[in-house]
Amino acid sequence: MEIGLVKSGVKLDIDWHTKNTAEDIDQAIIKYGRYLKNLGIRDATVRTHSFRVQQFLRWAKDPRPPVEKATEYREILLDKGLARSSLNNFGFAVRRFYEMHNLDFTFPFLKPNDTIPYYFTESDVQAIFDAASHHIRDLAMLMTLFYGTLRASDLCNLDIDDINLQDSTLRIRDGKGGKDAIVFIKYECIQVLRKYLYIRPDIENNDAVFVTDYGNRWYKTNLYRLFLNYKRKAHVTKPGGLHVFGRHTPATLMIAKGCDVSIVQKILRHNDIKTTLRYIHINDKIKRDSYEKYLVL
Repeated sequence: MEIGLVKSGVKLDIDWHTKNTAEDIDQAIIKYGRYLKNLGIRDATVRTHSFRVQQFLRWAKDPRPPVEKATEYREILLDKGLARSSLNNFGFAVRRFYEMHNLDFTFPFLKPNDTIPYYFTESDVQAIFDAASHHIRDLAMLMTLFYGTLRASDLCNLDIDDINLQDSTLRIRDGKGGKDAIVFIKYECIQVLRKYLYIRPDIENNDAVFVTDYGNRWYKTNLYRLFLNYKRKAHVTKPGGLHVFGRHTPATLMIAKGCDVSIVQKILRHNDIKTTLRYIHINDKIKRDSYEKYLVL
């Protein structure tokens, strides 16, 4: 191709700056994930840390933004009213990212609020199940989450071999803190799971119990959005997301019906019973609500 000559002294119409592309950011995340794995960090944490850092890098439009950018981004998250635990988790993830580059990112650790957790009532839970009843996969996911008292990551990590319908149990691999566990599910959940598994297609190199419409394993962020969609369809307006549905609510309902708190601790796989004791206060609120409702002259 013939290129015209440019006279000396005429300003060249060329942008010499290197463009940061999405591919650069993707490569930075791959490198970051490899770094975390080499530190011996478990896969579930690698995935969540990588997601948080990826969101940050995309916001910064830079595969290696200066530390000041991380502080600025954290302030934005703070202004959005994110939970203290979410802000802390962002800080931990980004600190590892800068550590990989021999840089130091410090952030003020926010002590989580010692508040009574939200929870849904039995009628709320049933309304959410009813809203998903037309979609067997989504209903199976919600019922497995609730009856198995699972975290979102637990559900996403489930493989076909982890389900034992005969014994009504699920095997949790690499759960919170890297722990494995066996959890229970109820007959209602098993019936829906059987229907789902009957129509679930066999997918090459994918043993995940729950797959997306594209045949991929579910990720937590997509699961969060799915739950909020069904919560809206069920006209449940009280605060609370997927964790409230799968963890706080079954714990609250069990304690409200007289289950010993030490048993609830084992079912929810809490290391410290102090975590489970929060639901005692919820139970007091339930008793107060019942008192006000039924003791009427």
